[in-house]
Amino acid sequence: MILEVAILNIIEGRQLDFENAFKQAQVIISSMQGYISHELQKCIENDQQYILLVKWETLEAHTVGFRGSSEYQEWRALLHHFYDPFPVVEHYNIV
Repeated sequence: MILEVAILNIIEGRQLDFENAFKQAQVIISSMQGYISHELQKCIENDQQYILLVKWETLEAHTVGFRGSSEYQEWRALLHHFYDPFPVVEHYNIV
């Protein structure tokens, strides 16, 4: 299992729009092969910041399968215009 971690900084005043768009986008990601689960959490100290945690069966399920798919283009269209700056995405495995 691989954990994808992204800290998402949302343009000020766009948080509610982002949350509504994410409700649509989560349907996309949860339908992908190799997807296990996800969580989106909002920061208590900084209401423009969220953390996205996605569990994948393999790294390639995310980096090749999802990112190389037409569904990713839909995800991107729904969410990427909310980010400032664009997030760094990192992957972790259990030790």
